[in-house]
Amino acid sequence: MSIPSRAALVEHLVRTRIAGDVATPRENNLSHYRKLANGDRHYWLGLELGDRWSDEQDVLAVMAERCGVVDDPGHRQGQDTIDPELTVDALERMAARLRKAAAGKESVLFATGHPGGLLDVHRATAAALRAAGCEIVVIPEGLMADEGMVFQFADVAVLERGATLWHTHSPEPMNAILDGLEREGRPQPDLVVADHGWAGRAGQRGLDSMGYADCNDPALFIGEAEGTVQVTVPLDDHVTSPRHYDPMTAYLLNAAGLTPGS
Repeated sequence: MSIPSRAALVEHLVRTRIAGDVATPRENNLSHYRKLANGDRHYWLGLELGDRWSDEQDVLAVMAERCGVVDDPGHRQGQDTIDPELTVDALERMAARLRKAAAGKESVLFATGHPGGLLDVHRATAAALRAAGCEIVVIPEGLMADEGMVFQFADVAVLERGATLWHTHSPEPMNAILDGLEREGRPQPDLVVADHGWAGRAGQRGLDSMGYADCNDPALFIGEAEGTVQVTVPLDDHVTSPRHYDPMTAYLLNAAGLTPGS
């Protein structure tokens, strides 16, 4: 695939609704911000936020700054937005960390709670890092979490239930992987690239962690604001076709100085 310019990528993100006027409604966003502020750990995505974010207006302020949602607290329903310029800015921060990983031949773990949307973004990034000499962490076998199996598909850790790749926000699959590595006497990853609770819990456990997050998942943006998560890329994490993410992935890998792997 050809590498889009920044301007072309921004146009593509808006046209495919990865950013710009996204499908997630304002009501859903505000509901999730409120639940995070009220201490619902499902919305903490593996982070430990204590009582630092108990005011939903503080959460909204972070999301306006880092994701580009409408900053008016009086906007209670209808359309909400992700700023595509912030998406590309975050992709470039992610690329800088990937470049460092490649230069240091680091060990990298990939995981997704959104296999229907982001699996191939992670797979392509893993292939490019392997081609650059990085170790892509192979997770232990036989791991269980949340009444499912934790395994790898195309180098990306996922949760499987009933022969189906599962959409999950839970941090427990990441706990299972990191605890399993410890039991086997293997080192923890130098870097985790993930989303949802997989990324949040890795960062909470002190690992370098980067992730993708939608505008209704504020925790990873708060994690970046607090320094627990290194990079959070704002995007709609499940648009109508996973192929829509291909230009974004190409831009990311090019910015990182990586050649797409096989």
